[in-house]
Amino acid sequence: MSQVNIKDVDPVDFFQQHMNDIRSGMIDGKSLDDCKNCYQMEQHNKVSGRQKQLLKVGVRLEQFEKTLASSPWVDTFRSKQFTQLPQDWQIDLGNYCNSACIFCHPGASSRLAAEWKRIGFIDQMPLENWTDSPELVDKFIATLEQSKHIQYLHFIGGETLITPAFRTILKALISAGLNQTATIGFTTNLITWNQEVVDLLTQFSSVNLGMSIESFDSINDYVRWPATLSKVHETLDQWLHLAKTHDWLMQFRTTPTILTIDSLLSVYQYAWDHDIAIESCNFLDRPEVMRPSVMPMDDRLLIVNRMTAWIADRDLNVQTIINTRDPNVVKQQIVQDLQSYVHYLKHEPDESFRLPELMTYLKRIESSRGNSVLTYLPQYEELFRTAGY
Repeated sequence: MSQVNIKDVDPVDFFQQHMNDIRSGMIDGKSLDDCKNCYQMEQHNKVSGRQKQLLKVGVRLEQFEKTLASSPWVDTFRSKQFTQLPQDWQIDLGNYCNSACIFCHPGASSRLAAEWKRIGFIDQMPLENWTDSPELVDKFIATLEQSKHIQYLHFIGGETLITPAFRTILKALISAGLNQTATIGFTTNLITWNQEVVDLLTQFSSVNLGMSIESFDSINDYVRWPATLSKVHETLDQWLHLAKTHDWLMQFRTTPTILTIDSLLSVYQYAWDHDIAIESCNFLDRPEVMRPSVMPMDDRLLIVNRMTAWIADRDLNVQTIINTRDPNVVKQQIVQDLQSYVHYLKHEPDESFRLPELMTYLKRIESSRGNSVLTYLPQYEELFRTAGY
């Protein structure tokens, strides 16, 4: 998709005009470069973002032509005079963030950007966030107020709770009465609590709470630096209490990497015990050195065996669940999601040739943070030393 900016293109114009070629390609069943992450997810039986969105308009991939023809939206999507306003938004607020996750990038974390600049990974800081401009935030709010049939708004980008524009937009939605009809979704890093934002969120009739975590083992402290598990548990307890009080949908949002795939089961076990769904946007693509597929195949198969045994112990007959936000099938969704990583680890091509590059990457970052991956993953010392650590 062409990269455009709200400074230059109104969001409605982008949706109605710039996306015409994408809509046409999707209706014709074409493979699109912008959909490659979804294709990879589907290859490993992981429910993709496009499957979830298609479900909202009554289309299923396994019966694409038939369900497209019967969709009440098909004429709208085919129209040359496309005037539909967006109903389902994903809003990237920028890179305000107090975390510096080792698998992240400067465009999504201001703290990581400052570190990368200091240690020479980048020469320049990312462009200023669009949400730093009051005029652009007002322009965006005016667009939302036009769209009276908004169903869902999902906020991403850095840590939403410390992004000033998040509060501004929530207040505007409440003033416009959209808090009674629109669902708010957002993801937090589990080391942040902002009571002012919490008070605003509780005024919405429906909230989807995403909570980022990679492991309930100590490696989480390393990959989601400077988080600590003690702080994560403390903040998690606060969110769980709030979500249960207000009947919010809860999900763990994970980004498994080569460093956390071995302890990923700790998240699935906690999710199982507490009836929390698990969802990730895609299999990690960049940085390439952090992909789980960089793990050598012999080690991957050991992890597969543990995951397979965990799934077998649950003894669930899981049919494909596209609506991963259905609170009635949380247990089945947890198993289904884990099965996708079993498939990924068994079938994704071996990229262990990237291990030396990974060691260089980790040592450069550790020189800034004063820690060592071997403190957290002693079981991989021989593997990492052999690769140049």
